[in-house]
Amino acid sequence: MEVNDTFIPTAGAVGLLPMVTYFFFWVAIYAFLGSFIFSISTQASAPPAHRNSRLLTAIIAAVAGISYFLIQGYYQHVLAEAAAVSDTGDRQTLLREAYNAINQFRYMDWAITTPLLLLHMVFMLPVRFSVIKHQLMLLLAADFFMILTGYIGEQQLSFDNEILVGPRLIWGAVSTVGYVAIPYILYQLWKTYGSQALPEAQWGFRLMALTTVTFWGVYPIGYILTTLSVDTSLIHISFTIADLINKVGVALIAYLVSIKTAERQSSTAVQA
Repeated sequence: MEVNDTFIPTAGAVGLLPMVTYFFFWVAIYAFLGSFIFSISTQASAPPAHRNSRLLTAIIAAVAGISYFLIQGYYQHVLAEAAAVSDTGDRQTLLREAYNAINQFRYMDWAITTPLLLLHMVFMLPVRFSVIKHQLMLLLAADFFMILTGYIGEQQLSFDNEILVGPRLIWGAVSTVGYVAIPYILYQLWKTYGSQALPEAQWGFRLMALTTVTFWGVYPIGYILTTLSVDTSLIHISFTIADLINKVGVALIAYLVSIKTAERQSSTAVQA
C-alpha cells in the first residue's frame, strides 16, 4: 500500500513476522518517548538523592528512542524492498542482511545506555562514587569491553554480508568475559554497601542487578542464534522487548524506590 508515495508495510506485502517486528519498533519508540517526558517532568519533585537517577533515566530513554527511530526508518525501507521481491528465499536473505546492518544501531545505543544503567543501579547504594572509584572503573570497563568485542563479533561478515560463524562465536566468547564480570562486581558492591541502604533502595538494587543476569542474557542468546537458521525477526522482537524491560522497566523500579523513600521520609518527619 502506498499513500502519497510513502510506503506503508502490510502483512500481505511483507509477511506477518516482519510486521510484528515493525510494530514492536514503534511501540519501543513511543515507550521511550513517554519515559523521557515522564522523567524530565518529575525530576524536580523527586527526593534530592534521586534526582540524578531521574536524569539518567531521561538520557537513557532519549538515546534509546532516537536509536529505535533510526532502526524503524531503515527497516521500513527494507520492507519496501522486500515487498517487491516475490521469492520467499530472496526475501529472507534480504531481511537477514538487514539484521546485520540494524544491529549496528543497537550496539551504538548500548555503548551509551548500558553504562548509564549500571550507574543507575549504583545510585541505589548509599556510597559516594569517590569511595568506590576503583570498582566503578572496573564495572564500566567490563561493560565497554563487552559491548566493543560484541560489536566486533557482529562485524564478522563475508564480502556478500553472510555471517562468518567461527570468528563470530570466538568474539562472542571474548565478550562474555565482560558480561560475567558485571554481575560479579555488582555483587561485591552489594556485599559491602547493601546493608547500609534503606529497605526500598535494597529492593531496587537487587531487582535492577537481577536484570543483568536475566534480561541482559537475551542479547548473547540472540547473538548465538544468528549463527543458526533462526528467523531474524524473532531476534529483533526479543531484543526490543528486552530493551523495554531493561530501560523502561528499570526506570519504573527507580521511580517506585524514590516514591517509597519520600513516603518513608515524610512518615519519619511526622513522627518526629
